[in-house]
Amino acid sequence: MNEQDSERKGHRLSKIVTRTGDGGTTGLGDGTRTTKDSQRIDAMGEVDELNSCIGVLLCEELPHAVRAALLDVQNDLFDLGGELCLPGMLLVKDPQVERLEDIADRFNADLPMLKEFILPGGTRPAALAHLARTVCRRAERAVVRLAGAEPVSDATRRYLNRLSDLLFIVGRLLNRAGGRGDVLWQKGKNAA
Repeated sequence: MNEQDSERKGHRLSKIVTRTGDGGTTGLGDGTRTTKDSQRIDAMGEVDELNSCIGVLLCEELPHAVRAALLDVQNDLFDLGGELCLPGMLLVKDPQVERLEDIADRFNADLPMLKEFILPGGTRPAALAHLARTVCRRAERAVVRLAGAEPVSDATRRYLNRLSDLLFIVGRLLNRAGGRGDVLWQKGKNAA
């Protein structure tokens, strides 16, 4: 690997415990340092948590198509995290966003039309999909905040927005696959 390839890939960790962050800073992929409470590190952490939530969901029994889609999403989220870790790097592209839209359309095609709001629950896999959806929304908000201060690609923001939609659909699909319907919100149920 030549020096240019090495720079493009960022710094690799050969040692995990470095003590370099003890003072409240951390290194980005390009070798620069920033505070651990910076908007960029916050966004990276939210995306990492989202990827971990999807990893927990993947521990469940899932339909093959859902499993395959979520494994692709995990790889995309690593691209997205890499993009956040290497300012100026563009790793998330429009075809990744379009793929999510296509999957969402395909998964949603056989689901009944929603007439009511639904609660995040039902089967365990569906509940985990809804948890991942809420973490995705938080990650999206963190990336939007970062974009207010520093350049962030449009594809990155769109990807997280589409992913939260897909995770909502996956939650519904997993309830149906588990023999359950949607858990409907009952407005004012306990108000009386």
